[in-house]
Amino acid sequence: QVQLVESGGGLVQPGGSLRLSCTASGIIFSIYTMGWYRQAPGKQRELVATIASGGSTNYADSVKGRFTIARDNLKNTVYLQMNSLKPEDTAVYYCNAEYYSSYGSPYVYWGQGTQVTVSS
Repeated sequence: QVQLVESGGGLVQPGGSLRLSCTASGIIFSIYTMGWYRQAPGKQRELVATIASGGSTNYADSVKGRFTIARDNLKNTVYLQMNSLKPEDTAVYYCNAEYYSSYGSPYVYWGQGTQVTVSS
């Protein structure tokens, strides 16, 4: 049974920081591309950042320079360090794990989400 368990969300003032964590079980974590997505009320889910098995990263333009994604394969955990938070960063943040086999079969899993609220 695959589980992705997020933690670290909460309420923070504009300009503040939060670190999200996502711990995976039931998968070979090191081969998966891990990512963070977010969904604000009334909006579609959007990509925030991804980190491939080899460590290469990709960020949405809106978070470049403010957010950092990292992974610890020994702990089966991916992190999202969020600095200089803005009210528009308010959303439910979801952890994502993706792997495509050599035959192209997708293996995609999602966490349950953690709320991040940026407000004074």
